[in-house]
Amino acid sequence: MQIQVGIITISDRASAGEYDDLGGPALREAARKTGWQVLSEAFIPDNAERIQETIRSFSQQGCSLILTTGGTGVGPRDVTPEAIRAIMRVEIPGFGEVMRAESMKITPNSILSRSLAAIVDLSLVIALPGKPSGAVECLSFVQGAIAHGVALAQRVPTSC
Repeated sequence: MQIQVGIITISDRASAGEYDDLGGPALREAARKTGWQVLSEAFIPDNAERIQETIRSFSQQGCSLILTTGGTGVGPRDVTPEAIRAIMRVEIPGFGEVMRAESMKITPNSILSRSLAAIVDLSLVIALPGKPSGAVECLSFVQGAIAHGVALAQRVPTSC
């Protein structure tokens, strides 16, 4: 199954052009190396409504996997988890648990991350950290379950 990917960079400063985003390109390269096809990309501010609109739009465009980078910390503008939870059908806690547990081996600050995964419409949505290396590392920690998660989100019959 070819996985169609949407990548959303969530950052007030990157969306305003104040600095070049590195998280989105790092995820694009990781997706490419995995053999996934990136269909859509967006840079949006830390705004719950914009996050929700973009996720739903990407899902409607056929992105079966939507990766977000940014907004998963504890800062006052970090609203990605709340935005996703407001529109999800179901949260998949194991993704966030594994991302935090594996990241703890690299940095103790990962315990502050609120990364998560959920099913929104017919897409698997994974909220990753904003730091490029953290986003790619966290994606690699859960990569083994993504194809099955996408199939379940798309309601494709699976053998297990």
